[in-house]
Amino acid sequence: MKPERSELSALLALLAGALAIGSSGIFVRISETGPVATAFWRGALAVPPLALWALIERRAAVRAAAPLTSAPLLDPLFFWAGVFFAGDIGLWHLSLVRNSVAASTLEANTAPIVVSILAWAVWGERPRLGFLLATLLAFAGMLLIVSPKLVAGGHGLAGDALALGAAWFYAAYILAVARLRARHGTGVVMFASTLIFSVLLLPLALREQFLPDTGHGWLVLIGCALSAQALGQSLIAYALAHLPATLGSVGLYLQVVAAAGYAWLLLDERLEPLQLLGGVIVLVGIALARAARGTRARLKATAPDAASPL
Repeated sequence: MKPERSELSALLALLAGALAIGSSGIFVRISETGPVATAFWRGALAVPPLALWALIERRAAVRAAAPLTSAPLLDPLFFWAGVFFAGDIGLWHLSLVRNSVAASTLEANTAPIVVSILAWAVWGERPRLGFLLATLLAFAGMLLIVSPKLVAGGHGLAGDALALGAAWFYAAYILAVARLRARHGTGVVMFASTLIFSVLLLPLALREQFLPDTGHGWLVLIGCALSAQALGQSLIAYALAHLPATLGSVGLYLQVVAAAGYAWLLLDERLEPLQLLGGVIVLVGIALARAARGTRARLKATAPDAASPL
């Protein structure tokens, strides 16, 4: 009974975490600050709760005499994780003001496919034929999503390009975090990478509308930080500690569906039938690509790998 209850609570946590992260695009759209400034506040306001998580995690590791307590906290890979995180969040927020929430979220979540491509380029992990076919299927779905813009002469494709660029940065972030998680706890990794990406985005954020004009604007920023950055990632991290990787990957798909649902209900954004078909094809392609690649020890599911920190 206890394992069943533990798995049920983990599934509920995964669902809640995916729903929380899926709301981030809505917060960006209704924010009174610029897109990069919103990204900065998303990280900066999430730093205190993430610091508390890291502290609690570290103290628990000390009491348990876990090997993680001996890992050096001044790990240079933290910096690169923060750089890749900044590129991911910054480009995705910029894409949201040029593209639909559903399309941007789906395109940015093609990172699992990009991870395999980078692993092939960096570590020589040659993909299987099934992975290449699944990638072509996802690419075909992507063409259907952007097809209305292609028919219109390519106008408005900048948002799609930015979202796909975010996927590449996020894939690099996944690879960095996979290495960091072998030496540090999830809380420490999330705190350090969020702190660094906030510092890196600050100079760019200052060039936009940096401060909200109203109290409601501050509430939007706080909601984005707590819902998308702190709460969502914490719930998914808990879920992945109690679920098989096959179930944990469902978080990615739930996040995309949640983002599309929020955009439809709150922003009245509706995708054309051809774009909806393309979205389904992309998700199927991602699922087939992950299955074809198989489980590898150094890329086991972590909090960021299961659902993007968008």
